[in-house]
Amino acid sequence: MRKQLLAGGFALSAFLIALFSFGQSPSPTERPTASPTPILVSTSTPTPTPTLTATISPNESGTVSVPSTLGASPGISPSPSATPIAVQAAALGESDLGWSEKGAPVFRLDQAVVTALAQNPTVLQALEEIRRTKGVIISIRAEALPQIGPSFTWGWTDPNLRQNATGLTTFSGGGGGGAGGGGPGVGAIKNLRSDIAYNVKVTGSQLVFNYSTFRAIRGTFFQRDSAYFALRNTVDQTIANVKTQFYQVIVNRELIVVQEESVNLLESQLKDQQNRFEAGTVPRFNVLQAQVQLYNQIPQLIAARNAYRISVLQLAKTLGLDFNPARGNAAPLRAVGHITYIPRKIDLLAAIEEGKRNRPFLKQARANVLNAIEQVHVAIGSWLPTVNTNGGGEWLSSEFNSSFGDVSKGWLTTVTGSWPIWDSGMAWGKIKQQRALLSESEITYDDDVRQVELEIQQAVSNLAQNQESIQATEKNLETAAEAVRLAKARLDAGAGTQLDVLNAQVQLTTAQSTNLQALFGYNSSLAELNRVTGMQSTYTEQFDSIAPHATKRSTYYTGSDVDARGRPKRNAGFQTTTTTTTTVSEQP
Repeated sequence: MRKQLLAGGFALSAFLIALFSFGQSPSPTERPTASPTPILVSTSTPTPTPTLTATISPNESGTVSVPSTLGASPGISPSPSATPIAVQAAALGESDLGWSEKGAPVFRLDQAVVTALAQNPTVLQALEEIRRTKGVIISIRAEALPQIGPSFTWGWTDPNLRQNATGLTTFSGGGGGGAGGGGPGVGAIKNLRSDIAYNVKVTGSQLVFNYSTFRAIRGTFFQRDSAYFALRNTVDQTIANVKTQFYQVIVNRELIVVQEESVNLLESQLKDQQNRFEAGTVPRFNVLQAQVQLYNQIPQLIAARNAYRISVLQLAKTLGLDFNPARGNAAPLRAVGHITYIPRKIDLLAAIEEGKRNRPFLKQARANVLNAIEQVHVAIGSWLPTVNTNGGGEWLSSEFNSSFGDVSKGWLTTVTGSWPIWDSGMAWGKIKQQRALLSESEITYDDDVRQVELEIQQAVSNLAQNQESIQATEKNLETAAEAVRLAKARLDAGAGTQLDVLNAQVQLTTAQSTNLQALFGYNSSLAELNRVTGMQSTYTEQFDSIAPHATKRSTYYTGSDVDARGRPKRNAGFQTTTTTTTTVSEQP
């Protein structure tokens, strides 16, 4: 029995020795040389002193940041960083971003909005449009106000021309008419008229009645109101654009951190596999696989840096910042802040009604409708008479003396009127045109109401989608971070494979990017919701000083219970009546 056990043990030992010899790595003389490690330019900010890396549990922050460990011990896997992504993004330097932000103006979100409202070209153009409409009001109103002006005429005629025009007259003397008498006397009649003539008038004109002019003046006030509401609409759009672009800059900066973390981990994995390969514990395939994964990740980091720079340039353009040649390729600004998630409950029906009442977009459409009504009356005025009056004083020089004391002076008064009794249908044609334009403006208003409803529903839907995405990705972040930790631990213990670590890291990078995009989508959707509901009052109050008084009246109430002209609807409210008719055919 002992002999059998001894023989069996000896045979088992021989089998294990043979198996171990078969599984050994090749000799150093036969080992191929591994490819060089790809070098990533500036994956982290260089500092003169070493940075201490603390360890955290994967569920402490929801993200895992892995620094470069090219100089670390080959047998130790890098530990996750305790620094949140937002803090790491704020600490990125020139080598990480691809340009220098030193000396660039720093903007927070509120500062960026205020700067855009002061310098954005679209806002400035809207302000100039208000000034233009005020000029239109002045010019049209002047047609109905008195107009006074002097006129002066002065003329000089050569006396020779006046004498030739008068001619000569021959007459005889009073003595005897014999041969010894005096000869005939020839005398010329002297021209006593003055060679200088002048005329001075001071006249004034006043429009007494013109229906078209009076209604045109009313129309200019609605044009002014429309320009003001266009400004408010532009301001709301600019605020939403600044917020969205500002959030995009912050997200793109944090995405750089995510991509750097992934690259750093892949670098450490490549170094670890090279060390294991040199020790003969893994085949060369593991090294090549790590290299391919790293090379595939580096372009994504490069693209993230470029996306960040482009988003900064777009924000600078929206803020109205000019290009500074002295800075060259440096950043025009630096956005400071981070994206937060603050849940917000939205009542769709209340939001739609609030949007209808607050949106300057609808109030501008209402002003256009009211202006179109006035233009119809302007066309009707072509049928009515026009009455004007003129009056003033005149100073006329004397024909025989140019002295101002001998002038003739007096008053002039003229009343003129006209009434186009028959114009071959010209006035009627104008009326039909303006009525058609009025109908178009009312149709546009109704469509704008539906557009507001659509925009609010879209914003609420996008907000709900991003809110659900945030909740889903936050849970996935913890799971992905834990998966990376376990995969690395299994690899260090020899129970896992390198592919498990690489796949887990890819999933973590995807989860972090998805979470950041969801945060950006939520905040940008919130900014859009504030725009479409007209809730940007925090920033638009500074334009209240230029608001016409008429814009604050009930004339521009645009709730659901009024039509395009502001008249109460017959069937106001959200009630909908549906009538269904069913026809039944009897078969013979």
